[in-house]
Amino acid sequence: MYGSELGIDSVAVHAGREDLAALGVHVPPIDLSTTNPLPDIESGGLSYESMATGGHPTDGGFVYQRLWNPTVARFEKGLAALEGTAEAVAFASGMAAVTATILAAAQAGPGRHVVAVRPLYGGTDHILDTGLLGTTVTYCGAHEVSQSIRPDTCLVILETPANPTLELVDLGAVRVAAGDVPIMVDNTFATPVLQNPAAFGVDLVLHSATKYLGGHGDVLGGVVAAPAEWAGRLRSIRAITGAILHPLGGYLLHRGLATLPVRVRTQQETARRLAEWLTSVPAVRKVFYPGLAECDPEGLVGRQMRGPGAMISLDLAGGFAEATMLTKNVRLFTHAVSLGGVDSLIQHPAALTHRPVAPEARPGAGIVRLSIGLESAEDLKADLAQALGI
Repeated sequence: MYGSELGIDSVAVHAGREDLAALGVHVPPIDLSTTNPLPDIESGGLSYESMATGGHPTDGGFVYQRLWNPTVARFEKGLAALEGTAEAVAFASGMAAVTATILAAAQAGPGRHVVAVRPLYGGTDHILDTGLLGTTVTYCGAHEVSQSIRPDTCLVILETPANPTLELVDLGAVRVAAGDVPIMVDNTFATPVLQNPAAFGVDLVLHSATKYLGGHGDVLGGVVAAPAEWAGRLRSIRAITGAILHPLGGYLLHRGLATLPVRVRTQQETARRLAEWLTSVPAVRKVFYPGLAECDPEGLVGRQMRGPGAMISLDLAGGFAEATMLTKNVRLFTHAVSLGGVDSLIQHPAALTHRPVAPEARPGAGIVRLSIGLESAEDLKADLAQALGI
């Protein structure tokens, strides 16, 4: 129903709500049923089989919440429309989504080898490094993908902008370098408002939905936007492992999509102003922000991304001691992990989200990450200034 004829703001508000008029409601209902009445044995069994193997419900109904939930399905439909993919599959957390993606690729591929482009979210880096899912991994830089691929490579994983130092990766170039190997891109920082990896040939677009998609710090979830074939594989793994998103989470995330474009653009404008100011602060050795020319040498903002986003990282001249002081002294920023909410957060990646990452790939001790919220830019600037003692 929703295609290129509508702008992203309209799609964000309406996608996934197509059935509401027929239901006689204006707001999407929350279906909390864990089990559903079956019309008869035969049709119920066929629907169960379809969903358990990655398909959609049939005339036999939804059967059981571990297999399917209509509230979650509405969120999935909305996110797929925003990302420009055939389908999307939602999970109980971002890491559940990462796990299912790796398992699906290993199951479908020629082997169990993964190429991972660093820097990468600490949780994703960690699960690959442990070999917990029976995979092996080669870590590389963005320009080393081609030489890192082996005959048994089943997946290339990357993140752009990357966590935590916001490096940008040319997705079209990686698509060429990867050849026929599937690519998964973590699009959490950019959101579908600023970047649609599928338009550059990416197979799987992952989000920690906990972040910008939800936007209010009150719901945990993950989602992967993908072609129908991949979505079927992911649903099958989700059904077997029991990793489906809870219906209340599906409702909150679907609601979050409606305001996503407005929130992201406002947060981005504030981040742009703060990043420019921070470049002049003596206590800051380097500002990592895609909106600064030195942080986007390939000109990907405007060509691949529609804007630089609302995440900023700082390398403080005083190293760990100054990072400790800054995180302790802020008043308006909250010292906490996560990102993408309506309130601004600050954290020290090396000590927290990237603590499990190998020392050679861990962020520097002086690096702190800022997630810019919806507060006044002047108020956030004043808070950082007083916390840095300037």
